[in-house]
Amino acid sequence: MLKQLVTGSALGLVLLSGAAQAIEGSVDVGEHNTNLNLGLGTTSPGLFLKGNWLRSDHDGSTYGVGLGYNVDVGPLRLAPTAKTIFTHPEDGKDGFALALGAGAAYSFNSMWGLYGEYYYAPEGLTDHLDSYREAAGGLSFTPISMLNLHVGYQYIELDNKGGRKDNVLVDGPYVGASLCF
Repeated sequence: MLKQLVTGSALGLVLLSGAAQAIEGSVDVGEHNTNLNLGLGTTSPGLFLKGNWLRSDHDGSTYGVGLGYNVDVGPLRLAPTAKTIFTHPEDGKDGFALALGAGAAYSFNSMWGLYGEYYYAPEGLTDHLDSYREAAGGLSFTPISMLNLHVGYQYIELDNKGGRKDNVLVDGPYVGASLCF
């Protein structure tokens, strides 16, 4: 059922956007975490769909699906996004969060750029959490059109309910690479 929903959503986005969409996959690795990402249309203007799996060595994991819209203003790309996240904290109960936020990327030239993103879900948009916070930013390098290397800093926190210890899944630098087909 979930596979059919995700497949149907991806196909619907392609039809709605009216343009060819590129598929992007990336891996980000920090000292105590790994984040795998897959996206459809994330590198072009218009609608996009992205998903990820994040695992922290000590504080749990998350699975997410995001729907957003890329808007280019010269070398600046803005991407308002809504993400649904399944949370599996080490010290709390499994739950869900609907996080709203945006990403931004600025290209200095065809090879170098800056990027950042922030997502937040208050208690009213979460289950078994007081809040969800996610922030990241860094520098990207694109030596060839289908390869992007990036280095940055990321912070992801699950504020648990009921006096349970909060889980900081990521708080530190990371390196990553993505391929676009």
